[in-house]
Amino acid sequence: MVSYLQIEKLTKSFGDRILFEDITLGVYQGDKIGIVARNGDGKSTFLNILCGREDYDSGNVVYRNGLRVGYLEQQPPMPAGMSALDYATPAPRPGREDEWNGPDMARQMLTQFRISDVDMPVDKLSGGQAKRVALAKVLLDEPDMLILDEPTNHLDVEMIEWLENYLTRSKTTLLMVTHDRYFLDKVCSRIIEIDRCQLYSYDGNYDYYLRKRSERMENLSAELAKVKNLLRTELEWMRRQPQARGSKAKYRIDNFHQLEDRSHVNLSRRDVALDVKAGYIGSKIFEAKNVSKSFGDKVILRDWSYTFARYEKVGIVGDNGAGKSTFIKLLLGELQPDSGCFDIGETVRWGYYSQEGMTGFDDSKRVIDAVREIAEDVRIDDKTRISASAFLSRFLFTPDTQQKYISKLSGGERRRLYLATVLMRNPNFLVLDEPTNDLDIMTLAVLEDYLASFKGCVIVVSHDRFFLDRIADHLFVFKGNGEVKDFPGDYSTYRHCVAMQEKEEKARARELEEQERRKNAGNIAETVSGNSRRKEVKRKLTFKEKREMEQLEQEIAQLTGEKTQLENLLSGGTADTTAITEASRRLGEILPRIDEAEFRLLELMDIK
Repeated sequence: MVSYLQIEKLTKSFGDRILFEDITLGVYQGDKIGIVARNGDGKSTFLNILCGREDYDSGNVVYRNGLRVGYLEQQPPMPAGMSALDYATPAPRPGREDEWNGPDMARQMLTQFRISDVDMPVDKLSGGQAKRVALAKVLLDEPDMLILDEPTNHLDVEMIEWLENYLTRSKTTLLMVTHDRYFLDKVCSRIIEIDRCQLYSYDGNYDYYLRKRSERMENLSAELAKVKNLLRTELEWMRRQPQARGSKAKYRIDNFHQLEDRSHVNLSRRDVALDVKAGYIGSKIFEAKNVSKSFGDKVILRDWSYTFARYEKVGIVGDNGAGKSTFIKLLLGELQPDSGCFDIGETVRWGYYSQEGMTGFDDSKRVIDAVREIAEDVRIDDKTRISASAFLSRFLFTPDTQQKYISKLSGGERRRLYLATVLMRNPNFLVLDEPTNDLDIMTLAVLEDYLASFKGCVIVVSHDRFFLDRIADHLFVFKGNGEVKDFPGDYSTYRHCVAMQEKEEKARARELEEQERRKNAGNIAETVSGNSRRKEVKRKLTFKEKREMEQLEQEIAQLTGEKTQLENLLSGGTADTTAITEASRRLGEILPRIDEAEFRLLELMDIK
């Protein structure tokens, strides 16, 4: 294995707080590594250290000589006055000057990332546009090793899937932080976790990591119980006959202190406590009656009607610019439709979590003061009220953190604070616009569990496929030009249906081309041979094609058997949520592959 990066005994702290201590890691050519940790445990700091953007206390970070490294920051700085095209255009490198077409490559990649005005100055771009331009630049530079901090933020699902396939096929060595679990699972072949100041490595994808981490925590719990039992025995000995111990039993004393140190491992890492109950919601939620909305020639909704039911949970998907955010503003009354209306039930109490809401805090205020301005205490349920400080502690804000100025909070802390201010009002209809950005995977899991059991209504706009699959009962699909389709299923099922439809359309197009080709060939043959009868000559299968047929038959049989097992699991009613989610994801992978293999097999059989 060719070593690209060696990290030895790396330690980093801020004041009295240690982020990680004496961690060691090797990165080798071809590795595709995902980094997971809770917010605040040092993921971005770790990447910044590797890229020379931040100092560390001790240890070594050594790259292979001449290695070219590309780094995508979470919030990349943009030089003033430079156009998006100039910024993204890769510099020519020795060996490719003759074939170099940098501006054309940059224009094509920027178009792929939905940047239509390539001449716009990069310092004038929105945060999302800047992230996409920076991603285009780092990919076009074709470095030996990519370091990516939340690459999927601000990308729509189509772009995420494009990037997913690009990185999966690419031979570039990869080290990245992302909260997108499907992305992690498909792209990465190794997961490293920063936990309690230490680094743990798992050679497998995200699904493998989850299983092995669970085993590690179980073993650690058993080991800790064993240590505490031994400690109890040693403690009894330490308290007996102190005058008789002396040097004779020094090893017992040393052993006692080692056991005591080991017993202080804290396994009970706290998660955000999302246990605020929804307020009562009546049977009438809202009814949309022939709603239309346009901005000039751009049509957002055209004569759209829908009656929203109690406890519905809907995901909203569609390309950027298709009208998702406008739809939400119409629903909340922030915009008025051109025609038609929304009839909202009297008991509906909105809770709106938006991208814009993140900027609504007064940075000069302390965390606790910002919350107390909303309410001095918070209703958890009909019998429980707690103070604003106690409520913040459920969102992992310690008493010290509650006294911090909002300007000093990290991105993840600001999102947790914003989520707290939304939920403390006891809404019964949650509207969440991209809630997953900057939240760690552990907090996302807690939020998903909360929303799945939320006794109210939910509308979620998200590009996080895993999140949508867990939360949404059905989807509003914004197709553009005012068209909104109601899809009765989760996101993975929707994407499978779209893929099947595209495949059928391509197959029909190929068939039409083949018919046209045969027709033209027949006309030519008729011209050449007059009225003579053409004899169709069929070629035979090559050895390679025969071998392919055998492999396809084996693969179809294996996948069909797996499909049956998965369908039995999903319909059995005994599997837990995690197993159902994984089975649904795997089924979404298997079905299109079966169709693809069967289609190819039929083509080969036709030759035979």
